Amino acid sequence: MIQEAGGLFVRPRPYNNRLLRCCNCAMRALALRLVVLVALASCSSEIYLRDGVTDGDTFYLADNALVDSDPVLQSWGSYSLTLSVCQLQIGGDNPARESSFECELTARRHLVESWADHQNDESGTSDPYLDLLSIVHGVDFLPEYVAYYLNRKQWQLPSDLDHGDFEVWRRQYLPRHKAETRLIGSWNYARKVNVIR
Repeated sequence: MIQEAGGLFVRPRPYNNRLLRCCNCAMRALALRLVVLVALASCSSEIYLRDGVTDGDTFYLADNALVDSDPVLQSWGSYSLTLSVCQLQIGGDNPARESSFECELTARRHLVESWADHQNDESGTSDPYLDLLSIVHGVDFLPEYVAYYLNRKQWQLPSDLDHGDFEVWRRQYLPRHKAETRLIGSWNYARKVNVIR
């Protein structure tokens, strides 16, 4: 059931998870910084492309992600790392080309949560896409958003998606919307990267 609240249609939630997200804020930030440090330890400027897509078995975070504290960059860095870890878990000869609904949804959730953490830390920070995605997440339509705007033919979509309510909401609040993806890094083959000693 959808109710109108403050000009937006929202679905009632059984509980408020904002407090839980805030409690985990410091731990997530620390974990992200640790992952960033490990990933940057072996970065390379050489990128391999095939069909216009970077290939590889190892994801390398961009150099500027460690030194630039821009909340937008850090949020997309969280997305990039989450997505790449999920792709590596799927496996295969070329994890860079792996994709699933679950991976994309998990990465987008981390993107929104990271953005919310930075919003709590940085007053006045704004990004039109991230602000809008936060609203989508806030009305509990993130799974439907990912399925509608980012769907790939090989994905297995869950049967419990609320396509009808999302379509009504989407037409009113996202009439000409285009999804964005900003990867902060690139894939490469670990065996082809010189390790700095």
